[in-house]
Amino acid sequence: MSSDGNFANQRILVTGGAGFIGSALVWELNRLGVDSVVVADHLGRTEKWRNLVPLHIEDYLEADDLLERLEAGDLGRFHLVIHLGACSATTEQDAAYLVRNNFEFTKRLAGWALNHGARFVYASSAATYGDGSAGMSDTAPIEPLRPLNMYGYSKHLFDLYAQRQGWLPRIVGVKYFNIFGPNEDHKGEMRSVVHKSFEQVKETGLIRLFRSYRPDYEDGEQQRDFLYVKDAVAMTLHLAANRKAGGLYNLGCGRAHTWNDLARAIFAALDREPQIEYVDMPEVLRGKYQYFTQADIGRLRASGYERPVTPLAAAVADYVRNYLIPDKRLGE
Repeated sequence: MSSDGNFANQRILVTGGAGFIGSALVWELNRLGVDSVVVADHLGRTEKWRNLVPLHIEDYLEADDLLERLEAGDLGRFHLVIHLGACSATTEQDAAYLVRNNFEFTKRLAGWALNHGARFVYASSAATYGDGSAGMSDTAPIEPLRPLNMYGYSKHLFDLYAQRQGWLPRIVGVKYFNIFGPNEDHKGEMRSVVHKSFEQVKETGLIRLFRSYRPDYEDGEQQRDFLYVKDAVAMTLHLAANRKAGGLYNLGCGRAHTWNDLARAIFAALDREPQIEYVDMPEVLRGKYQYFTQADIGRLRASGYERPVTPLAAAVADYVRNYLIPDKRLGE
């Protein structure tokens, strides 16, 4: 696997490959001419199976069977494992479930990959940074980080474990910031604000944003680092292909935008005048809400990633006009 992104003759395992970022990553691999992709996921009663329909994959298996079959040796060799499968609900209350699903599973899969000579790339999360008071640098020590929810802590647990085991220099953990784009409609309340707002405009003509509960932020002026999913997968595959890359990497656009900026971009994509309404934030979220996130992507750039990030307005326009309005998925 060369650092220029050439995955020819590589056999790749993508966990969470029917999900939002996972299916977008498989779509990009297909665009690069790679079809030797095995997808593992948990389809359940969701509609995410539809994300797989336009894609070319070698095999599919349920995540519950993955580790047993890997350890039994009946899945064959993989050159690359991209582990995106996890419970990604930031509101999940079952801490034991999150530990099993996001921490224990990742430990076993990473150990298997390292023991079998497979490159291992996994999804950490920007949620590990908590309120950002300890910084959002991917070069700073990770011990001081204090995640605000159990999802973020389950990801932080593995980062710490991989560091203690001496694995981090040999693997890559990607910290996705606020990703949006095609193939996310199965995510329910975890969909991006772009998707939710598109539905709101269709139904009511309005976009509703949370009021601010801090005097230093006006309503709708809370800021996030929004990254288009097409950029997220390009960044991920760059790091997967670059064998010199190791450790944790922020994946974002590198610039914070306000929720008002995002709302205006959605209305512009729909050729409508902005109509924004500010609503109360649920009590359960107020103490865990991030008012500012911005990825420092200097480490990603230093690894040789030179592609420009899609500007927010252009990314929103592509998503709204080419996917949401016609109700299409990547590859359709």
